[in-house]
Amino acid sequence: MEKEQVIAKYGVDINNGLNDNQVNELRKTYGLNKLKEKKKKKKIVMFFAQFKDVMIIILIVAAIISFILAFIEKKPKEFFEPILIIAIVIINAFMGMMQENKAEKALEALNKLSSLQAKVLRNKKEIKIDASNLLPGDVIFLEAGDSVPADCVLLSSVSLKSEEAALTGESLPVDKSADAKVLDDAPIGDQSNKVFSGCSITYGSGKAIVYATGMNTQMGKIANLLNNEEKSKTPLQKKLAQLGKILGIIALVSCAIIFVIGLIFSLPPLEIFMIAVSLAVSAIPEGLLVIVTIALSIGVQKMANKNALVRTLVAVETLGSASIICSDKTGTLTQNKMTLVKSYVDDEASIEDICNKNSDKVKKLLCYATLCCNGVVNVDNNQITSIGDPTETAIIYAAYINGYQQKSLNEKYPRIKEIPFDSNRKLMTSINVIEGKNVVIVKGAFDMLSLKCIKGNMLLAKKYNDEMSEKALRVIAIAYKEVGNINALSEEEIEKDLIFMGLLGMIDPPRIEVKESVKTCKKANIKPIMITGDHIITAKAIAKEIGIFNDGDIAITGKELDSLSEEQLSDQIEKITVYARVSPENKIKIVKAWQKKNHVVAMTGDGVNDAPALKAADIGCAMGINGTDVSKQASDMILTDDNFATIVDAIKYGRGIYSNIKKVISFLLSTNIGEVLIVFFAMLIWHTSPLLSMQLLWVNLVTDSFPSIALGMEEIKEDIMLQKPRNKNESVFANKLGIKIFFQGCMIAILTLIGFKIGEIYGGSLQDGQTLAFMVLSLSQIVHSYNMRSEKSLFEIGIFTNKKLNIAALVSLVMMIVVLFTPLRIVFNLKILKLYLYLIGLALIIAPLFIMEIAKLIIKKTKKH
Repeated sequence: MEKEQVIAKYGVDINNGLNDNQVNELRKTYGLNKLKEKKKKKKIVMFFAQFKDVMIIILIVAAIISFILAFIEKKPKEFFEPILIIAIVIINAFMGMMQENKAEKALEALNKLSSLQAKVLRNKKEIKIDASNLLPGDVIFLEAGDSVPADCVLLSSVSLKSEEAALTGESLPVDKSADAKVLDDAPIGDQSNKVFSGCSITYGSGKAIVYATGMNTQMGKIANLLNNEEKSKTPLQKKLAQLGKILGIIALVSCAIIFVIGLIFSLPPLEIFMIAVSLAVSAIPEGLLVIVTIALSIGVQKMANKNALVRTLVAVETLGSASIICSDKTGTLTQNKMTLVKSYVDDEASIEDICNKNSDKVKKLLCYATLCCNGVVNVDNNQITSIGDPTETAIIYAAYINGYQQKSLNEKYPRIKEIPFDSNRKLMTSINVIEGKNVVIVKGAFDMLSLKCIKGNMLLAKKYNDEMSEKALRVIAIAYKEVGNINALSEEEIEKDLIFMGLLGMIDPPRIEVKESVKTCKKANIKPIMITGDHIITAKAIAKEIGIFNDGDIAITGKELDSLSEEQLSDQIEKITVYARVSPENKIKIVKAWQKKNHVVAMTGDGVNDAPALKAADIGCAMGINGTDVSKQASDMILTDDNFATIVDAIKYGRGIYSNIKKVISFLLSTNIGEVLIVFFAMLIWHTSPLLSMQLLWVNLVTDSFPSIALGMEEIKEDIMLQKPRNKNESVFANKLGIKIFFQGCMIAILTLIGFKIGEIYGGSLQDGQTLAFMVLSLSQIVHSYNMRSEKSLFEIGIFTNKKLNIAALVSLVMMIVVLFTPLRIVFNLKILKLYLYLIGLALIIAPLFIMEIAKLIIKKTKKH
């Protein structure tokens, strides 16, 4: 469809956009601008997926055989055990399904948070809306860095280029033009008057009308292929999956040995087989991956509530290792509330303050600057709404208070050509028809623009530029010239031989919370670095104020950085804390230099050219407010408030989440190792099992699931930012964690075996021993979950300060009391013990608390020495 056909079909006025009535009518026909999502896994499918484990299937088969034998031999009492085993397996499967469903929902919520925005014309106003609300007939605005939100025909364009690799496989950006003539049967790659959903704008700007949304777009036609992509696991999840396999093999070998020992010592084959298989099911930490995913996903949701939108679970792991933060200045370290406060007109004797009654020369400077802006300022009932770059909106507003409206200026002096801003030139140019003449207006960095001027008092201008920069003002220079036939001129020719016009200085104060965040970084052994496109004097002034630049530090420009070899940069990089006038290539050089020193680098970026640096960094942080869609898609994390303090908070959360995952791993593995050791050594020494199959499965259900999930939600402590960053290649079992887990497993095994022997000897039967062993094992694990909360003493952090763990422990305790003290105990082959045996059992149950407290005290004293 050509633009005239689209306009006619949807009855849209391209100068006003769709109105509310048209939107409502079109919505009924076209719905939301969304691709068809991959079918969600139904709960029933999730439920049956829990039974795909070979050991679970073996256990169910064994239980069925046991039930049939009891039926054949007419032993009604023996019906209960296989029925109970199957019931526990079903409850376990239900718990697994609930956990998996929770993890899926958490990830779903994460995806919903990162939706695209579109700049659209509706009801005569340019507004931002969620891209999913776009409709055919909508008039949208596109600029460098935007993702194209729907299939559109161009209405107008300025030097527009689009990257269409997702659709055509063409890696180089394609030139686009509203005036291009395209054949009816032209392939997608040759349709140069259209832009397509899922592609991105790499250069220039344009205005377009939407003709296809959702599944009707070109991207919609290949959506089914995209939906078949499998979700990738994080490095930690992969390591844990591998660990699970290793532990599974160890558990199976142990269980096989237990089975053989049982047969040698004439234990009933089916009974010992059921015990061996139940132990394998209990000992293999099949729920570990799901619990880790829940911990990661819920952590990500909490971070989103704190303005850090983490786009991948991998980034959560990496955040805990961050040791360098390379941050942009404007909007991240500063408030990005640009206010124009100073002006200087060429060859004047002094700087003039911006007010609502400026001199005629300053008014002319503001008018010319406004004509060279793409931002928009809407003033409605004294309510100011700004869309676009804050530097531009500050200029437009200063012109507005002096009586010049942007819309009126654009109508009076129409723009006929534009050379968009890019971070290498650090300039933007527009050509407007002013009083019948083609006038080139250029705005940008003074040190770049001054090189292109042939007229003007540049020495005086430099003096005032430096003076404003030293006061931490952002300075924009303006120049102009008149030209004839613009089609005969190249972009380089347009931007040379300029007449200097003046300077505009705007204040952008540091964010109030940044000073404290910089201090937190330094305490956490994280080095904050400022990287900016601003003048070096301005950058140093702000960096000093917030504590990034200190005595002995170095500030350099991008040009100086280019002149340094890799070896020279490596020698100096520890001292450089401010980089000014940098290019995107400079950012990559800085990232790689730090990475070679084995540091984990977080890098902020907002422009289309920042995407390579964001990808090169270990953690690419895009700006949520002023960032381009391209930078957001290249990032690992989006700062929805563009705030440096949010990066620091995210690192804190990353450290805390990883710490919680380690607690979950420690708890699950130590208790599972304990269970294997209990049965293994009891069979070796006494040739009998202290625990029956359904008892093992009940322990696995009650004490593994609830406390481990609650441990993953432990509140993150402030002192986590006093620790050094974790090495990114560090094993999850580093710092002797593997040894600690083994010894904790031994502790639980020894206490349970003591309980078993005391119960058997003083109770007078094997059933007494098994009852006491079951009680000690299950309840000591609940107590041990509290030990896992911190390496500090529980009495120091407060025993019951994790409310979720308290609830989990209480639920587990109630379930154990029901099995131990109600008629249900008969089904579990348990009995009521003598009172003193319960007291001995209680002492063994709380023993892990005191053993671990003593161990923590010894470790603390050893560290001090």
